[in-house]
Amino acid sequence: MKLPTTPNVTRRSFVASVGAATVLPPAAAVLAESAEAAPPAAHQHRAAAPTGPRQSVYLFFNVAEARFIEAACERLIPADEAGAGALAAGVPNYLDKQLGGAWGAGERLYRSGPWLPGTPSQGYQLPFTPAELFHTALRAINQDFEKRGTAFGDLSAQAQDAYLKSLEAGGQDLDGVPSAVFFDMLLRMTIEGFFSDPVYGGNRDMVAWRMIGFPGAYADYYEAIDQHGVKFERAPMSIGEDGHGQVHVQPEIPAAL
Repeated sequence: MKLPTTPNVTRRSFVASVGAATVLPPAAAVLAESAEAAPPAAHQHRAAAPTGPRQSVYLFFNVAEARFIEAACERLIPADEAGAGALAAGVPNYLDKQLGGAWGAGERLYRSGPWLPGTPSQGYQLPFTPAELFHTALRAINQDFEKRGTAFGDLSAQAQDAYLKSLEAGGQDLDGVPSAVFFDMLLRMTIEGFFSDPVYGGNRDMVAWRMIGFPGAYADYYEAIDQHGVKFERAPMSIGEDGHGQVHVQPEIPAAL
């Protein structure tokens, strides 16, 4: 699947192709999600999106970081006429859990150097763990906005898009993190959080799966084998769903070995 490379990924085009600026200690940051992130009322039932603000508890991001992440993720996958955006789908929660876990700590990364520039085919070549990369880049970003006397979330949608595009274009040094590397990881994780199984902390209420008609993690389709030429329609199911339909979030489940 080719990932989109520009901010403000519209639902139709994408689906068709598929506080303080200083970093505070990793303490719980509690934010109420904006009701504006919810999809239009006429489409809430179809997408099974949250109908009002929800309080998010972040264990990895501090308040300033969480506010940037929430606003940025919502510009990358905004709510529109097709359904919920990244914020209503709990994408920032996915990022918080992944970065605060073993993956964020670089459990499987080579960490012994030397740290030299590599070719695109050599992949990630920086000494930062994913958690270090985000904390470092977000600190630099928030310090920049503090000097401007504003915050990313206070900008207009057009100004937010322009800033994200400037990160994507590269050329900015975020305290040792190339802006293009940070943007690429942010975009990839936003897409992962929107479409992955809710067991990892995103895709709240399976809104993304309902939108694209993906059934999720059913163990078998025995009853549908002989139904030829019939559209398969079934409510999605998470791999972390119990017999009562409750999804138990377990972000440490390895997605790939």
